[in-house]
Amino acid sequence: MKVLALDNLQKVGIDVFVKEGIEVDVKGKMTPEELAAVIDNYDGVVVRGATKATAAVFEKVSRMKVIGRAGSGTDNIDKPAATKKGVVVMNTPGGNTVTTAEHAISMMMALARQIPQATASMKGGKWEKNKFMGTEITDKVLGVVGLGNIGKIVAERGVGLKMVVLGFDPYVSKEDMARLGVEYVTLDELFRRSDFITFHTPLTPETKGMVNAAALAKMKDGVFLINCARGALIVEADLKVALESGKVKGAALDVYPVEPPPTDTPYFQHPNVILTPHLGASTTEAQEKVAVLIAEQISDFLKKGTIRNSVNFPSVSAELLPILKPYLELGEKLVAFHGQMLDAPLKELKVEYIGEVGKLATAPVTISILKGLLQYQTEEVNLVNARMVAEERGVKVTESKAARSEDYTNLVRVRVVTEKGESSVAGTVFGTAPRVVRINDFPIEADLSGGVLMLQNQDVPGVVGRVGTFLGEKGINIAGLQLGRREVGGTAVSLISVDNPVPDLVLKQLSKLPNIMAAKYLTF
Repeated sequence: MKVLALDNLQKVGIDVFVKEGIEVDVKGKMTPEELAAVIDNYDGVVVRGATKATAAVFEKVSRMKVIGRAGSGTDNIDKPAATKKGVVVMNTPGGNTVTTAEHAISMMMALARQIPQATASMKGGKWEKNKFMGTEITDKVLGVVGLGNIGKIVAERGVGLKMVVLGFDPYVSKEDMARLGVEYVTLDELFRRSDFITFHTPLTPETKGMVNAAALAKMKDGVFLINCARGALIVEADLKVALESGKVKGAALDVYPVEPPPTDTPYFQHPNVILTPHLGASTTEAQEKVAVLIAEQISDFLKKGTIRNSVNFPSVSAELLPILKPYLELGEKLVAFHGQMLDAPLKELKVEYIGEVGKLATAPVTISILKGLLQYQTEEVNLVNARMVAEERGVKVTESKAARSEDYTNLVRVRVVTEKGESSVAGTVFGTAPRVVRINDFPIEADLSGGVLMLQNQDVPGVVGRVGTFLGEKGINIAGLQLGRREVGGTAVSLISVDNPVPDLVLKQLSKLPNIMAAKYLTF
């Protein structure tokens, strides 16, 4: 296997690949055109922030399986394009958490005491002691927007500095914030009360431009702003106006809408603006840590199939994989049954986990089932792009869990909806062996493997014998037989394992036998 390591990945990361027996080519920054020309010579690629993997880079990919970002942000990777080609996109979300949080606190301190401005003054040969009057941070109000991994550490540091810390994050509970010593508030209240505001949110349609003229108007006069998250959170033109009016007393920025930013950006010259060139993760410790982490993740994926910290596919750890494996195999059986029965475009897939299996991280099983089902209708689908293909085709996918099983400790039920109706197949795992236990409303226990003849018939005497005799005359040997019925004398389902393929002509003849309603040959 072969990996391309770009953007001057640290030697400790390269050493991981070498130790794992993976050949690695080490390069600096590449343009998208340069990367596109060579990317499919490799099984995996590692980037930091400099190289951009655009949609054009992934157009002709066939060999490459994984691209990893040594860091948390993946804005420089076109994730939809990678997903469409079945390329797993990984990052290292925890590798630079502490470093970025510390940088935000450092920026706040520098703002409060005007340290960069005083340094520049001293280096200019001046002694302007009265010019740089600072602001104490003790008892001041620190507003933290976004309390993910980085925001939580910033909040903890703020509490340790004896600040009053307010938090806004719609995905974090009041109880979790209270445990950190943070007061849960609305965004408007945070803007209104805070002396310092620091941003730690991802860039989404909801957060883009969240610091605009309207938001700034809600803030205290003389507020300090710190942004070490994403540059596009702030509308630069509105920030410039607020700095000039004094509404914003100072701003410390480590990130910008375009990086590197234009050197003539107007507010850069404002005396109360502190700037750093995206240094949030730039410590020796953090860079070495993320280099090792991404190298380990890619090595594990290429050698073992273990997926960790993927942003476009559910992560499956090496510890969880053996536990999920029987259910992945069961899902394949259920999908193979449904797929061969499909006679109309798929409209909806419902996957139900009932009993103990519902306590597991079942997302990989659901994706595996979806992928398997879609493969019966399109070739361009894999585990990574299955959800995207489903969305493009208008297929609704739902997953549900219930604590109690009906008759089994664990039960997985797959329901498929087409324009012709709905069908369901359910199965369980005995030990590590998958078994189908229900087809629609028919209870049945079967190990679906090899060739299986499925019959729908009337539950009357003589059917099994007549079918056995017919198959014998055709030279088809029966290896096993399972029957399922709802009530005596009603409709029944028969699954007959056979040693020989059943030709279409034989199926047509079989379906014309007395009391046979339908016949289909399936392979597993």
